[in-house]
Amino acid sequence: MSIKKNTAWNFVGAAAPMLLGIVTIPYLMRQLGIEAFGILTLVWALIGYFSVFDFGIGRALTQQVSSLRSTASAHKLPKVIQSGLALVAAFGLLGGALLAALSQPLGHSWLNVDASLRQTTTNCLLIAGLGIPLTTLVTGLRGVLEGFEDFRTANILKIILGCATFGLPAASIMVFGASLEVVVASLVIARLAILLAHALAVGRHVDAWRSAGLFDANEAKPLLSFGVWMTVSNIISPLMVTADRFVISYLLGAAAVAFYTVPFDFILRLLVVPAALTSTLFPRFASLYVSDRPAFTRAYRKGLLAVFGLMLLMCGPLAVGSQWGLTLWLGADFAAKAWPIASVMALGLLFNGLAQIPHAALQASGGVRATALLHAAEFVLYVPVLYLSLLSFGLVGAAGAWTARVFVDLVALLILAKKKSHG
Repeated sequence: MSIKKNTAWNFVGAAAPMLLGIVTIPYLMRQLGIEAFGILTLVWALIGYFSVFDFGIGRALTQQVSSLRSTASAHKLPKVIQSGLALVAAFGLLGGALLAALSQPLGHSWLNVDASLRQTTTNCLLIAGLGIPLTTLVTGLRGVLEGFEDFRTANILKIILGCATFGLPAASIMVFGASLEVVVASLVIARLAILLAHALAVGRHVDAWRSAGLFDANEAKPLLSFGVWMTVSNIISPLMVTADRFVISYLLGAAAVAFYTVPFDFILRLLVVPAALTSTLFPRFASLYVSDRPAFTRAYRKGLLAVFGLMLLMCGPLAVGSQWGLTLWLGADFAAKAWPIASVMALGLLFNGLAQIPHAALQASGGVRATALLHAAEFVLYVPVLYLSLLSFGLVGAAGAWTARVFVDLVALLILAKKKSHG
């Protein structure tokens, strides 16, 4: 498939669930109430965040599969795939156990939940823990599909899972009533079904399931080597995206989380535009960096210009029209509290979207260590700035802290990518 077609599939795979979310979020808020809905957004964030327990193996599998399938070493594919999936399964079980262990303090004290919802929150976190190993396995299998450049299948499955993330909670409320535990259970069931579908899809490309027990430590070592530094970024980067809502819950209460996360999550989903391109470019960057450095530089510059133009077209109207849009979507009362947050974040969206190109170029060329160290440094600075901004300026201060961080991230990545391309 061409880069344009792959990019189109990546875009549809991310955009379709967002459109369903626009329809279902108002219904979920009405049925569950603001605070319970805030808890649901925390569960969504946790299930997504704990996908980092694949420890970078998903992206490593993409790189390994892409390399092996075009060489005389294609016979190693089943062993490499099974070794990688064994690793992500073990890591996922570890992540699920960790979330289960933290469910009691999170539900009863750390998240500052109303007393009537504390046990419900704890139960939801325990249920969500069952979904963590399923999530990591899906991440690994998706990495294999992308290594085969089967973006069509990968994104059809992504659409189904994304729609289930918003659609199943609404459906479960219609059938079983406004039970938060049932809503979260529906999310776990969806991930199990998607896991089986991914396994079948991978089986169409390579006979990876006929022989069991193909784990090979020698094949696992390159995956782990790539994944070690990816893991640092995979843990810290999404933590910087989700940490603000937990700090908000701690300082301002769970009810305040909804006014922040609804515009924030909607804005972050607009990153599907640059992500659609960078997901397609990643294997191309990796190949060109080794085989044709001038072509790598040209592809990198074209990617930057394309994303910059697209992000400008989105961010300008978003900043200007956020109050009108939120009023139309969720009502004037909600919009009055949320639109300043959305306007500040529109600028951050521009920076964050543009940063995906140098980030992908660095990782594809082997610069995972540089991106990991950068994210670690950002995290050390970001958390205290976020805390102080919240205390001083409330939710708008949190939005400003995030926007400042992604600007620093963009500048640093541009500098690092320039050095790498000339290295």
